[in-house]
Amino acid sequence: MDLLWLYAALMALAWAAYLWRRRHVDRRSRAQLQQSIEAGLAEPPSLHPVVDPRRCLGSASCIAACPEGALGMVGGKAALINASACIGHGACAAACPLDAIRLVFGTERRGIEIPRLSPEFETNVPGLFIAGELGGMGLIRKAAEQGRQAMEAIRRRGKVAGRGAAGDEHDVLIVGCGPAGLSAGLAAMEHKLRYLLIEQEPSLGGAVFHYPRHKVAMTAPVKLALVGTMRFTDVRKEKLLEFWQGVVARTRLAIRFNEGMLGLAREGDGFVVTTTRGTHRARSVLLAMGRRGTPRKLEVPGEDGPQVVYRLVDPAQYDGQAVLVVGGGDSALEAAIALAERPGTTVTLSYRSAAFSRVKARNRDTLAALQASGRVAVMLESQVLAVESGRVRLQTTQGEQALANDAVIVCVGGQLPIALLQKAGVAFDTHHGA
Repeated sequence: MDLLWLYAALMALAWAAYLWRRRHVDRRSRAQLQQSIEAGLAEPPSLHPVVDPRRCLGSASCIAACPEGALGMVGGKAALINASACIGHGACAAACPLDAIRLVFGTERRGIEIPRLSPEFETNVPGLFIAGELGGMGLIRKAAEQGRQAMEAIRRRGKVAGRGAAGDEHDVLIVGCGPAGLSAGLAAMEHKLRYLLIEQEPSLGGAVFHYPRHKVAMTAPVKLALVGTMRFTDVRKEKLLEFWQGVVARTRLAIRFNEGMLGLAREGDGFVVTTTRGTHRARSVLLAMGRRGTPRKLEVPGEDGPQVVYRLVDPAQYDGQAVLVVGGGDSALEAAIALAERPGTTVTLSYRSAAFSRVKARNRDTLAALQASGRVAVMLESQVLAVESGRVRLQTTQGEQALANDAVIVCVGGQLPIALLQKAGVAFDTHHGA
């Protein structure tokens, strides 16, 4: 009998500990959700999970699978509590044992425009294809598969229509070197197509390249032409980029970096594509670029200089330098915070408004602490006037000021390609959680 009482006592203690932990997790998740709502960050920017509460049993497997901490437990059910942190890689959906999670674009309050595509990923404009995130698929595995299948459709289209006219430089022009573009480029090589692959950034990887360090970037195997199946599952960003770089080196996939698309027009049976480096003619075009768009610029003298970039990639490269970060969103604050941790780096943050809005409370508090300690100088209500050799000029509330400067990092958002594509005749549908 005493042994039964002991077992009962142990079970009661275990149950009490479980209930305490569950209440603790629930309070913490509700606090994070409320914080996101108050900061105006409760609307997910792209592909994101939606949990069906009728199917969710609260196993928390999706929460454990999410390295960004975007999911939490509210009322015993999984919920998206930190929408701005979600990068849409789908690890949560794959981990759910009851298929209670769907990955969708848009919400009831905020719609997202997705191009209308055929099963072969062709738009309503014949010969113009879209694969990957811009077409509504942010998952690496499926984006790569879309790129491969789209190239197969382009190959078949070329056979039916005959070889491109003499005026066509290329059978296909591929815009973007993320998962979909890389996969499409390899497929173009396999099919012996005349292709051109351009990327506006100086490096491959697309959106993956701009993930924070050590982010999980892929959660399922991917089939690539000329290479076979990439048998990665939960792979970190750095390892995935290293693998892709090895693939490019082995296959000799030709990529033209630092070349962004500016315009697209139908001409005859093909297209004329205007880029930052010239004009190209192609029978078909595959757009494999993401939804980040082209970085928005300041439009000031000297901005085209080598010291100006539009994303922080590696804070260590700015050790010992005077750096100006421009912007008032989370990306700008996070860049300034990361730079402030580097030895000898002098950091100034310039923002045109009088206060930071729609940023994470954690970033705001961390920046305030760094400002109080003198590690970051914050210049609100300021605007860059010009970038010059060794210095940058700003307009402030006290008048014009000049700061010693080695580098400028502009974090003021991007311009989505939707208007450009609509001008070319591409039809879009607005998705509210689909």
